[in-house]
Amino acid sequence: MSAGSPHLIGWSGDSVADSVLAVIDTDTAVIEFSVWGHWDRGLSTQARTVLDKCLAEHPTGVIVDLHELSDPHAVSAPLWLTACAQGAAMQPPVAVAVCAKPNAPLTRRLRRLGARDWLVLYATVAQARAAMAGRHPLADRMHLALPPDPAAAVLARGLVNDACRAWDVGHLGQRARLVVSELVVNAAEHAGTDVEVIVSLRGSGTGAALHLAVYDGDAILPQVRDPVPGRLGPSLVDRGLGLRIVNAAASAWGALPARSGKLVWAIVRARPEEMT
Repeated sequence: MSAGSPHLIGWSGDSVADSVLAVIDTDTAVIEFSVWGHWDRGLSTQARTVLDKCLAEHPTGVIVDLHELSDPHAVSAPLWLTACAQGAAMQPPVAVAVCAKPNAPLTRRLRRLGARDWLVLYATVAQARAAMAGRHPLADRMHLALPPDPAAAVLARGLVNDACRAWDVGHLGQRARLVVSELVVNAAEHAGTDVEVIVSLRGSGTGAALHLAVYDGDAILPQVRDPVPGRLGPSLVDRGLGLRIVNAAASAWGALPARSGKLVWAIVRARPEEMT
């Protein structure tokens, strides 16, 4: 598993599942991040880990729900402020909305520390969702619905070609086509459901990157497995290399739960040799 992504967020099976949950809305690309229980060193580590993974996905926004968090001394406040600052510094910026009880010690401390300069505090998650829905969607975004057929990877590669031409990032095309192809084939073979592919542009100029997202209806997160030798011997393998290829070709990749399945994403940024 050494080639596995550090950005996998599961419903269960890891140390964060009992107290922290992150779920993405595939229509809006907004992640809802919830944390509950008594704030201590262990929960702090868990929350920071998952929050970092959420921001690594570069969503359009993150809603942080703290209604069930017990933090009477408000010691978690710096983490939420830091997340807001990190989101604001990304290109394009990631909006971070914090939802907490209006009169809770944590809410009062966030206001004292200057939260008004970084974020708007919401009393309910519904209010934060409405605010996020009012934000302008990503202008540079292409979408394609595909059947659960490995051959659909050809259409996904065509979508990447269209995006590279439209956004003048042809130098990212080779690796992006490879990555999206592997993600679509993996979804078709293992999930067996309809697949949605979303390609969007992150940043601009020499810092531009392609964000590739593949959504399917199976909640089981992908695993990087050891390759299975092919019929011609161990020098030629025909199974198990898909996510290892993604790991080698993408700048970062990961997966997280969606409302009715999962989303596997990858970011392809320029490498020095591609800029010459």
